[in-house]
Amino acid sequence: MKFKIYFSFVLFLNPFLLCAQQMQQLNAAEIKQGLENLNVTGSVLYIAAHPDDENTRLLAYLAKEKKVRTGYLSLTRGDGGQNLIGNEQAELLGLIRTQELLAARRIDGAEQFFTRANDFGFSKNSEESFKIWNKAKVLADVVWVIRKFQPDVIITRFPEDSRAGHGHHSGSAILAREAFSAAADPKQFPEQLSFVKPWQAKRIVWNTFNFGGTNTTSDDQLKIDVGGYNALLGKSYGEIAAESRSNHRSQGFGSSRQRGGGLEFFSSTAGDKAGKDLFEGIDFTLGRSEGYADVQRLLNEINSEYQVSDPAKSIPKLLTLKQLVKDKAFKKDLLDNLILACAGIWLEGAAVNPSYALNEPVRVRLQAISRAGKSFGLPISVTEITTGTLLDLQPNQLASKEVNIAGSDRLTQPYWLESPHVLGTYTVDSLANIGLAENPIGLSIMFKITIGDQEILKRMPVVYKYTDQVRGELYQPLVIAPPVTATITEKAFIFNGNQPKVISIQLKCFKDNATGTVKPNLPAEWKSSPENLTFKLAKKGDEQLLTFSVTPYGSINGGKILLDVIVDGRKYNYGLRIIDYDHIPEQTLFPRAEAGVEKVDLKLAGKRLGYIAGAGDLIPQSLKQIGYDVINLTEDQVMNSDLSGYDAIITGIRFYNVNEQVKSIQPKLMKYVENGGVLLVQYNVNSPLKIDNLGPYPFRLSRDRVTEEDAKVTILAPDNSAFNYPNKITLKDFDGWIQERGLYFVTDVDQHYTPLISINDTAERENNGALIVANYGKGKYVYTGISFFRQLPAGVPGAYRLFVNLISAGK
Repeated sequence: MKFKIYFSFVLFLNPFLLCAQQMQQLNAAEIKQGLENLNVTGSVLYIAAHPDDENTRLLAYLAKEKKVRTGYLSLTRGDGGQNLIGNEQAELLGLIRTQELLAARRIDGAEQFFTRANDFGFSKNSEESFKIWNKAKVLADVVWVIRKFQPDVIITRFPEDSRAGHGHHSGSAILAREAFSAAADPKQFPEQLSFVKPWQAKRIVWNTFNFGGTNTTSDDQLKIDVGGYNALLGKSYGEIAAESRSNHRSQGFGSSRQRGGGLEFFSSTAGDKAGKDLFEGIDFTLGRSEGYADVQRLLNEINSEYQVSDPAKSIPKLLTLKQLVKDKAFKKDLLDNLILACAGIWLEGAAVNPSYALNEPVRVRLQAISRAGKSFGLPISVTEITTGTLLDLQPNQLASKEVNIAGSDRLTQPYWLESPHVLGTYTVDSLANIGLAENPIGLSIMFKITIGDQEILKRMPVVYKYTDQVRGELYQPLVIAPPVTATITEKAFIFNGNQPKVISIQLKCFKDNATGTVKPNLPAEWKSSPENLTFKLAKKGDEQLLTFSVTPYGSINGGKILLDVIVDGRKYNYGLRIIDYDHIPEQTLFPRAEAGVEKVDLKLAGKRLGYIAGAGDLIPQSLKQIGYDVINLTEDQVMNSDLSGYDAIITGIRFYNVNEQVKSIQPKLMKYVENGGVLLVQYNVNSPLKIDNLGPYPFRLSRDRVTEEDAKVTILAPDNSAFNYPNKITLKDFDGWIQERGLYFVTDVDQHYTPLISINDTAERENNGALIVANYGKGKYVYTGISFFRQLPAGVPGAYRLFVNLISAGK
């Protein structure tokens, strides 16, 4: 394993005093919580597979009650799941869930880590997961995190067998156990040892559970009551956990607050077995190391003398403590932040614009204030080191100056998305980045805060902030961009034979006076008209829509369009994507300016389609670009308009899980089918459903799925119009699919329905519940568990042909 080493060594920082983009301000009770935290050493690492797998109540208990350094290592970023708040999938969904996890950690007090493993979708066993992930690579990442974090105890969420319910889950337990030993072995992954040392945790345990119909707890297991109440925070750990878990909005995991006692159970996996306490044989006091008696004595004084009404009175002894521990292993970052909090010091470097082009100087507004009070006797000064700017601090007076700082030569881009990657793992060239939840601090400023004769250095990211008329003051990460981006409007384009198609490009400039050309690179022999497009954008932020026509030629049936954007003699290949949700910081990234293209023999029947949104998918956009007129229907339009003008109506994924008006809508949809319409219902999960009967005749939803995207397909009703009109469907149309065949198949199906296909994963029974159709009155009802919501945006030709047939009335 070879890495480029870019080591200004990246430390794992405790988010107790960090926020995503701004300096967190602590109240007096939170400062007291932090002071007590200084007394405690030791750490615990929790390991599972996905965002939401973690036990947030246990994490909150460990971080805020036991006050040990607590981390959660999620092997993946949840890229392969479903999205309940929008239509982002794959890497974009993983980016959302990364930020949701970071928001959760800021509440429960733990730190967040990841490996390079990509969530490629549901996996039925760990063997499949390891094959796709490259087990050795992911194991190396887990070992790296352990060696760097140095946990005394490792906790897993899942068992190693089928009770885990998911191959990623069981795989996380296996990797954790193997890494427990490998991290201590200098012969394992020796390339890491130039930067970290072997580390042996005291024990690894499994946090057993009782959920999802599986109870793995027992009375003879180690038990801990984690339902306590923290008077300083005014919340129980169950309440904190609910707030933390409710950040998983893309998964619909809003949680109710739990109050009162709550037991967690643990089963020994390896290492010293604990009998009565998870931390048996581990000294979490400062006394675990020699030479800390004076430190402990002073800390005791600081905690006993702390005044909630005047935290600044603790500063002199905190400064003495800082001097005392300068050459010792100690929570120095936490100590520095507590000193700043006691002094009421707030610091910020905010750019005057939200974005800057590569290497463009950045105008930054430096601001600082100290609210220690006029009676505070020590002088305080603040200097920004890189520019040598002194901010003149007067008690409770905001000091502000604007300065120019050098720009950045690195794009705002999640480090794991900087390079193309294979299915199972992301490509990360820098060993220093392995494990990090997000990029190391990019463009930054360095404040030197002098209090009396002590100095505190605080590096802070340059951010952008603005005031929204509804939401108030908001922060977002500063964006470093290419001079011009070119965004193709679709992820993939389907060409019907050799017919040309017009492609639209949205340009945006991030500098003044941007002129240049855009050159489309096409599959061999394909033609573009014009071959080059010119542009001239006068002002930063200007946008322009360009179009060009692409015509397939020759024997090449598909490939990619890649745009070269030439600005000032340099070539760029970046598009622009912004993800903006209220519960996470705005995310800006620059994907490659490319799109897939496929030439398909595709016939359409019907023209006008109605689409009723569910949890979010890209089906409407996909159908529009092959020639359909797609109308997004509101609930009011469904209820109060004539639906007979639609050749077919499609419901979005999880429509029956998320739409509160479905009880009123369903009779109208059934009447539409009865009168001759075609209704296609995309997959729903089996619980919770807003109504019991999703179709004209009974069926139930199961949790059955087929995860092998190349699983064998058997056509059960070859004479059905679904395989014959308007396109002739063969088994070849099931080639080239992505991630999975389908999910949440039907069962207990009424005899009025016709199962159309049978599919199954390797070594499993055939399943006929992926796709059913029924004639009802004069019309046709289709229920599909096939993951068309993945296949169509990815440009899978056969999926388009089959979908078109399903929404066609037939002969």
